[in-house]
Amino acid sequence: MDMISIVVPCYNEEESMPKFYEEVIKVTSQMNIELEIIFVDDGSKDKTLDVAKKLHEQDTKVRFISFSRNFGKEAGMLAGLEAAKGDYVAVMDADLQDPPSLLPEMYEAVTTGGYDCAATRRTTRKGEPPIRSFFARMFYRIINRISDADIVDGARDFRLMSRKMVDAVLSLGEYNRFSKGIFGWVGFKTKWLEYVNVERVAGETKWSFWKLFKYSMEGIMAFSTTPLYITSAMGFIVCIVAFIMACFYAVKALIFGDPAAGFPTMVCIMLFLGGIQLVGIGVVGMYLSKTYLETKHRPIYIVRETEEDIKK
Repeated sequence: MDMISIVVPCYNEEESMPKFYEEVIKVTSQMNIELEIIFVDDGSKDKTLDVAKKLHEQDTKVRFISFSRNFGKEAGMLAGLEAAKGDYVAVMDADLQDPPSLLPEMYEAVTTGGYDCAATRRTTRKGEPPIRSFFARMFYRIINRISDADIVDGARDFRLMSRKMVDAVLSLGEYNRFSKGIFGWVGFKTKWLEYVNVERVAGETKWSFWKLFKYSMEGIMAFSTTPLYITSAMGFIVCIVAFIMACFYAVKALIFGDPAAGFPTMVCIMLFLGGIQLVGIGVVGMYLSKTYLETKHRPIYIVRETEEDIKK
């Protein structure tokens, strides 16, 4: 009998976890599988860990990993994937925005459909602010054009993967992780399942616009060097424009004399060139900072407690 491991990164999800557990058990009880649910407590400030411990006491199929502090969702997913023992591994959110009802179809796709992964994407962004939805769509367009990562618009982290694909994902030991890009970069045959956006069952989203913006920049920096080429191209274009302007003013001075140049024009040119330089330095600095973090070889997460500690 196949085992499915369900990895659930959690940050302040004490209200959602019991409902998530009940729904997953209801769906998987109709499937001929063994099951383990791994809740990864990402340094939560509420009673997320206590709820995980209580669920473990009720059902040994529930496991948990608790971090020493908040390391982020990427670290939570990685810890869960590394701890998973199943033949197939699913990644889901605890807020039930990833419908457990899709698990049977996903399992069928990877076992009998010839796929290595069954992934999900939202067909709508109902409930999201329009500005956030607009920038999200723009991000998917940009990153697919400038990188080798195949990221489908509206793709969720919710997916069921074969052990072979999970091992491939874990073989990428980079510190700055962007799982959506990693899933696409490793390849493997993926079946996409579409569903309408579902509202959170409890609690509030932990993703602000600023956090999503930083996360999108992480993805672009992790899977593309195009911004470096863009800044180089901008510098080259500015040099050409400056040379043309120098020739123009030289000819003008020879023919019409050299009247005093306008001060506002000079200020605008200086600010324009200074802005381009700062943008270029900023882009190079971001890439350099990623290299700096990689060379430190710090652990991506630190575990404070697991269900194994209870047995001891």
